[in-house]
Amino acid sequence: MPKITFMGAGSTVFARNVLGDCMCREALKDSHIALYDINKERLEESEYILNVINKNVNNGRAKITTHLGVSNRKAALKNTDFIVNAIQVGGYDPSTIIDFEIPKKYGLRQTIADTLGIGGIFRALRTIPVMFDFARDIEAVAPNAWLLNYTNPMAMLTGAMLKGTNVKTVGLCHSVQVCVESLLGSLELDHSPERLAKIQSKIAGINHMAWLLELTEDGKDLYPEIKKISDKKVKAWRKAAKKEEKSGNMIRLEMMKRFGYYVTESSEHNAEYAPFWIKNNYPELIDEWNIPLDEYPRRCINQIEGWKKQYDELRNDPKLSHKLSHEYGSGIMEAIVTDKPYRIGGNVLNNGFITNLPADAVVEVPCLVDRNGIQGTYVGALPTQCAAMNMTNINPQLLTIEAALTLKKERIYQAAMLDPHTAAELSIDDIVKLCDDLIKAHGNMLPKYK
Repeated sequence: MPKITFMGAGSTVFARNVLGDCMCREALKDSHIALYDINKERLEESEYILNVINKNVNNGRAKITTHLGVSNRKAALKNTDFIVNAIQVGGYDPSTIIDFEIPKKYGLRQTIADTLGIGGIFRALRTIPVMFDFARDIEAVAPNAWLLNYTNPMAMLTGAMLKGTNVKTVGLCHSVQVCVESLLGSLELDHSPERLAKIQSKIAGINHMAWLLELTEDGKDLYPEIKKISDKKVKAWRKAAKKEEKSGNMIRLEMMKRFGYYVTESSEHNAEYAPFWIKNNYPELIDEWNIPLDEYPRRCINQIEGWKKQYDELRNDPKLSHKLSHEYGSGIMEAIVTDKPYRIGGNVLNNGFITNLPADAVVEVPCLVDRNGIQGTYVGALPTQCAAMNMTNINPQLLTIEAALTLKKERIYQAAMLDPHTAAELSIDDIVKLCDDLIKAHGNMLPKYK
């Protein structure tokens, strides 16, 4: 009977997806599911929903236990086989507010701020110490467990765990699975399940900026036709006067035109991964490219306001069920338990998989999963321009990890100086001042840097 521990189980909807998936796979139906969180109310909400799904989908076969607070963390982790990490350190208030509002004082605007940029850097710096606390417990009571990390910033957190601990870790994102669907859907092309099943693709790069390197259907390269359609649509969208007449995916399509390949993550994310889009000297770009500034805080506020109603709807549905989602988590667990091979797009240390990116960078590559664990596969060299774009993101990632490992404040400064968006907008002196302000605002959420 496998044991699955979910860290951050108060994320009820996501816990339902990953753990509901486990209840849909025969090899995992009898699992012991340990739910861990530091928020009692949210933990109880998740427990209730998962018990209903366990009853309705799984005939009550899974054993579900709850573990509240740091004092019960080791019990949640003891002898576990798999750990799903979905924590958010500091939540919306105060952490997300800090990440957005302090940079605004310097004229630095963001969209999501959870993966790169000054917001992504500090999100990593406050999360890595908590994950290292997890790692010490895992090493003590579950040394053979696999940690499936879903928390952002994906590359920084996964890299920190792989470099700073002995915990077997893989980073998992949602964007790889839906990359082709999003491209075709953005262009209003057929993206039905039937067609998607016939399309072959190859994706590699880094998290949120992995490249759709190959896209074929019945042996035909789809890129030439897609790029013609995309160019025509993007030109029209840029000229459109109303927001409603524009696509929300224009930046990815423009990156495909300029760099040759489509990227995995959304336009609102990629708007802040490069120096081209959010610029104080060119404010017209925000409307032209339909860039949703402050998007993540809006989502947080809407989610917080809408959760009670959503939970009531879930709680009052006696027939609440679940169907297998596109998340990789349960497939990985099943493959390791049964030795039935499974393929994923995973975040792992490079170690030569992509030959023109650093060996110690975290890359997102095709991986094979079986009883031996999760093994990345060889990709070779990315197109030069794609590797160059990835490096602009890898540089601050590596320095942020080094900052967390060494507690050297200068590494925080250097990570921010090398961040593409931050460096494009602020002077070197203001970058240092901004970092100091953010360190002060985070207070005890950060360790002491020297």
